[in-house]
Amino acid sequence: MSRRKDRERYESRKHLYPDYTGFRGYNVETDRPGLTALQAVTCTVCGRKRNVPPEVAEEQGERYVCQSCQEAGKG
Repeated sequence: MSRRKDRERYESRKHLYPDYTGFRGYNVETDRPGLTALQAVTCTVCGRKRNVPPEVAEEQGERYVCQSCQEAGKG
């Protein structure tokens, strides 16, 4: 698509919705699941860092075992 057509499409959407930010969408999309803040925790079995929800990080703390190790039966 040409740059002119892209610009026209952007302008028409901006006219319909003044807060439209472009092709990439909103800065923060609150209606999508899975956009929770994650915390890096190191697995005690394999030593890899994993991003987990803060609740899991607080609950398991220093004895965290990642999903891969749990499935392999290492933990």
